Amino acid sequence: MGSQAPRLDVVDALRGFAIVSIMLLHNIEHFDLYYVVPGLPPWLAALDNVVWEVAFFLFGGKSYAIFALLFGLTFHLQSQARKERGEDFRTRYGWRLLILFGFGMLNSMFYHGDILTIYAVIGLCLLPVARLRDWALLALAAILMLQPYEWLVLVDALRQPDAIIGDPDSWQYFGRMNAYLTGDSLLRVWAGNLTNGKLGVILWSWENGRVFQILSLFMLGMLAGRRGLFEAGAHSMRFWRRTLLVATLLFLPLYSIRMLLPDWVASTAVRRPLGVMVASWSNFAFMLVLVACFVLLYQGGALTRALRLLAPLGRMSLTSYFTQSIIGSFIYYGFGLGLYQVTGATVCLLIGAVLAALQCAFCAWWLRRHAQGPLEQLWHRATWIGARQAA
Repeated sequence: MGSQAPRLDVVDALRGFAIVSIMLLHNIEHFDLYYVVPGLPPWLAALDNVVWEVAFFLFGGKSYAIFALLFGLTFHLQSQARKERGEDFRTRYGWRLLILFGFGMLNSMFYHGDILTIYAVIGLCLLPVARLRDWALLALAAILMLQPYEWLVLVDALRQPDAIIGDPDSWQYFGRMNAYLTGDSLLRVWAGNLTNGKLGVILWSWENGRVFQILSLFMLGMLAGRRGLFEAGAHSMRFWRRTLLVATLLFLPLYSIRMLLPDWVASTAVRRPLGVMVASWSNFAFMLVLVACFVLLYQGGALTRALRLLAPLGRMSLTSYFTQSIIGSFIYYGFGLGLYQVTGATVCLLIGAVLAALQCAFCAWWLRRHAQGPLEQLWHRATWIGARQAA
C-alpha cells in the first residue's frame, strides 16, 4: 500500500554516515549525562579532551543538519511519487508526521535529546510550502537560515549593550535537574525525560537557532530533490564540486569569527545572538563540505565500496536511531551499567565505534531477509493504513 519513493544509494549511505556520527557523539556525551571521570592519568585526560574537541568539530551541529537535509529530500521524493499517480501526498504526510511524533516520544523516554519529535512538528511547515516555485522556496530557506529571530535580539541588544542577561533558560533543566539519569530507577528516567528533559531540549533547540535552521534545511532538501542533485550525472557532480569549494571558503572565515567572537565583543547581550548566528552558519557550511565530499567520493573506487557498507544502516535509520537510544541509556545511565562513572571520551568513542559496526552488520543481515527495517515497516504500514492502492 502506498508507493515507495525511488531509492538513491548515495542518500542511504549518507544517512548511514549521519547515524554513525550521531552514535559517536552521543556516546562521548554519555547520552547527555555529562560527567568528567576523576582521577584519570594525565595522558588519558588530555587524550579525552582531544577526542571531544575533534569529534564535535567534525560532527557537532552537522550530523543532525545532514538528517534535516535528507528529511526534506525524502519528502520531495515521496510527494513526487504520489503526484505521478495523480494524488496529493500532503494529507497523508501530515498523518505520517504524527506517527513519527509518536516514535519520537517513545525514543524520548530513553534519550531526552531525541530529534524525531522536533522534526515531526517542524515538518508540518513543509505542507503549505510544498508547491512553491523553486525561487520562492530558496528565498524562504535563505531567510530562515539567516536566523531572523536572532537579528531581532541583536538589534535590541545593541540598544542596551550593557544590559545584564542571565543564563539561557534551558540550563535550569540540565545538571542537577536531570540527576534522575544517575539513579537506579528506569521509571524515574522515563518520567524525567518526558517532562524536565523534553522541555529543556525544546528550549535549547530554540536558543541555539535549531528551529529556523532545521526548517531551512528541510526546504533545501526539497530543492535538492527537485534538481536531482543526488542523482548520478555530470550536472550533480559539477554542483557538488562547486559546493565543496564555496562551502570551504565560507567555513574558514566563519569558524575563525566564531572562535574570536569572545575576544572581539565584550557585551554578553550582543555576543549571544551573534554567537548563535555565526555558529549556525559555520555548522551549515561545514555540513555542506561533508556532504559534498561524501557524494564525490561515492562515485567510484575502493572508498566507494567502503561507503556503501553504510547504506543498510541508512535504510534502517529510524530503527537504528531508536535502538541506539535504548542501548546507550542502558550502558551509561544509573538504571543500567552506569558506565558514565568510569568512561571518558576516548573509551566512549571506542564503545560508539563498536556499537556502530554492530548496527551496520545487523542492518545488512536484516535487509537480506526483509524489504525494510522493523520500525520502517511499521511506519510505512501505519502511514498507508486505509489506503486502497497497492504499493
